[in-house]
Amino acid sequence: MRSAPAPAMRPEYVLAEAADVVEVAAVTRDLSTWERVSGNTALRRAFVLAVLALAWEIYARVAQNPLLFPTFSDTCVAFARAIASGELVRRVLNSLGVLAIGYALGLLLAAALTTFAVTTRIGTDFLSTITAMLNPLPAIALLPLALLWFGLGTPSTLFVLLHSVIWPVALNTHAGFLSVSETLRMAGQNYGLRGVPFILRILVPAAFPSILTGMKIGWAFAWRTLIAAELVFGSNGGGGLGWYIFENRNQMEVANVFGGLLTVILIGLLVESLVFRNVENATVRKWGMQR
Repeated sequence: MRSAPAPAMRPEYVLAEAADVVEVAAVTRDLSTWERVSGNTALRRAFVLAVLALAWEIYARVAQNPLLFPTFSDTCVAFARAIASGELVRRVLNSLGVLAIGYALGLLLAAALTTFAVTTRIGTDFLSTITAMLNPLPAIALLPLALLWFGLGTPSTLFVLLHSVIWPVALNTHAGFLSVSETLRMAGQNYGLRGVPFILRILVPAAFPSILTGMKIGWAFAWRTLIAAELVFGSNGGGGLGWYIFENRNQMEVANVFGGLLTVILIGLLVESLVFRNVENATVRKWGMQR
């Protein structure tokens, strides 16, 4: 029986100029100043904010009606005076204290509803039905009921805040749980995980991008609902940021009104940049689940 021929051998050779090969193979280069600047997210966002502030200043100066639309510079002066006097800081702390309580309670209730939904069939039907009913209902529409049931003050504010947070967080969390692959589910079940341990160790990490999205939406809804509620009846401790805006509107201090609105915007930017972005970088980006 004839044996198969041996495969042909490629001749070995040695490159004479290794240094030239290194130079040719070099694929890295220093970034230009423009590339470094344009690649910085913070600088790009600062540029966008600067353009918006410049447009605000130009429009207000052209309109020449400070009673209706003060300039950006006048707003900054009013904002600095309110900060220096301590009034704006006190109002902001009042609002953030109520918001923290309402947001935390909303997250806990949303987690309980979602756990009930993913562990039982009746829980899934209950969450789907109650979300379809109450999620389209604006939280501010519940203010009359809140006033009747709880009166003026923090309890009424917490009631509308809970409505703002629970449904978007529960809906996004449940949608994230449903999108977890069967492979991960079976892997967790093979390890003997059931119930709450299965949710915490398998479903939550896999669905965390959706959970984080729901938390962002819940925060945005809660923040704007809080300001709207305080515009109506304030809060304990002399009123919050929304009540500060309302009071200055009654006194025709329009620059202070715009200063309060600017504070609302700045707090939203800070929470997004310092809280949610850091959580995102430490979790879903670090895990390779998001670009």
